[in-house]
Amino acid sequence: MNFLVETLRVILLTIYYLLEAFVKLFITLEKKNVAGEIVLITGAGGGIGRLLAIEFATMDVSLVLWDINLEGLKETARAVNEKGATRVYYYQTDCSDRAEVYRVAEQVKQEVGDVTILINNAGIVTGKKFMESSDVLVEKTVRVNTMAHFWTYKAFLPAMTGKNHGHLVCIASSAGLIGVNGLADYCSSKFAAVGFAESVALELIATGKDGIKTTIVCPYFINTGMFNGCITKWPRMLPILEPEYVAKKIMNAILTDQTYLLMPKTVYLLIILKSLVPWKEAVILGMYLGAFNFMDTFKGRQKKKD
Repeated sequence: MNFLVETLRVILLTIYYLLEAFVKLFITLEKKNVAGEIVLITGAGGGIGRLLAIEFATMDVSLVLWDINLEGLKETARAVNEKGATRVYYYQTDCSDRAEVYRVAEQVKQEVGDVTILINNAGIVTGKKFMESSDVLVEKTVRVNTMAHFWTYKAFLPAMTGKNHGHLVCIASSAGLIGVNGLADYCSSKFAAVGFAESVALELIATGKDGIKTTIVCPYFINTGMFNGCITKWPRMLPILEPEYVAKKIMNAILTDQTYLLMPKTVYLLIILKSLVPWKEAVILGMYLGAFNFMDTFKGRQKKKD
């Protein structure tokens, strides 16, 4: 096609997709049926991972739960069984260990089958400023928050592409879209996770694998304990999110094949502003929103004492 034809095509499709997105704001989207799917959730031993497992419990799926915390996994398995799940499998897995991810993935394929919905939810945060972060913790953060996504995709995506069917879900963070003072390693790992998920999504489209859907989730701080002690300057504008609300929004995004989910909606505006305003203005806005002080009172999850 020549330049004029291709340009006209882009203009018409742009108008169509903008109108489509606008209409979707006012209608209830039809949810897909996931019965019979094999759903793998990393970081399922607690927090959002456990809540997502509970959401799936009544949908006639096979649930595969991964976490390094075995006791947490057992508790999640009990919770989903109580909700009516009949096919639940849990595996103690260190997602920071590539060899272990591949080993357990093969075990899942043999014992359960090919995963069709993969939810990369496992994540860690050190809560330390860059120069105070040990190399060991920085590397651990990147392995869990980013590299585990590479390894799980490598393990389970081939079966999805072979059938042109599946769903890849990346639980990232708003800190994967906007840098935050005191979260250099965490932001880097989440930026990378978002970039990786976007790139693979485009690769699937380019290769005609449109039956594999992708969802990228970028929430603000969630009240799961991971960011205990963190403060928000303007809670009406940027509220600390309740985990039950987040899990239900993620579930809805999966069932309606929503590509991006940012929470709260204020984050959409912040991303636009970040792209438009000068750097100095972005710094002023960051100070105004309290982004320079989010981590001042960070405590994180406190280890249980025996």
